Amino acid sequence: MTTKTDKKASQNIVPIKEIKDGVIVLKDDSLRTVLMTSSLNFSLKSDEEQTGTIIQYQNFLNSLDFSLQFFIQSRNINIEPYLEIITKRRKEEVNDLLKVQMKEYTEFIREFVDITKIVSKNFYIVVPYSPTILESGGSSVLKSLGAFFKKTPDSLDASQEKFEEHKNQLQQRANAITQSLPRFGIEGIPLNTEELIELFYSLYNPDDTEQPSLPEFKNTNN
Repeated sequence: MTTKTDKKASQNIVPIKEIKDGVIVLKDDSLRTVLMTSSLNFSLKSDEEQTGTIIQYQNFLNSLDFSLQFFIQSRNINIEPYLEIITKRRKEEVNDLLKVQMKEYTEFIREFVDITKIVSKNFYIVVPYSPTILESGGSSVLKSLGAFFKKTPDSLDASQEKFEEHKNQLQQRANAITQSLPRFGIEGIPLNTEELIELFYSLYNPDDTEQPSLPEFKNTNN
């Protein structure tokens, strides 16, 4: 049974203050945006193509004046919804031969999944932006003084204006990344607020096999 103490402890572990407008606001007031990227089958490329990809990737990293975080999420896929669709279509099928083939296919998939876990991999780039110490209230003196003043509507408007300013700076960085990725065969899509929430839910609930409704790439590289 979860207690209020447990909830407080969990909140202390997670460094996120809020997620809004497709932006993660951390407790230190720094911002993050997450790009979901396509994959690249590097081993299937020729030696010349591999060399070109490596050079373009090196140029990409050397062009950055801020840090990035790359991470891969592996999740077990729940195959049951897919099998239910096949079963439903089999019942509606009028061709007896196709019915038999669909049944055999469904049984094969079930047996295969029982033996081998089906895992999906998603690739992400985390783009950071940290306001200056004075702007973010990093000074302990400023934090102490701020405790004596209540936020007025004017101060809330100013806070929102600052957020929009910092969000624009963050988006400029994200746009620069998405424009550079195609040079070495990768595409990037920024996650919106709902997709970010689903992503963090899956990260903190790794045993859940349900796939989040994250964006998909229509064109993938071979």
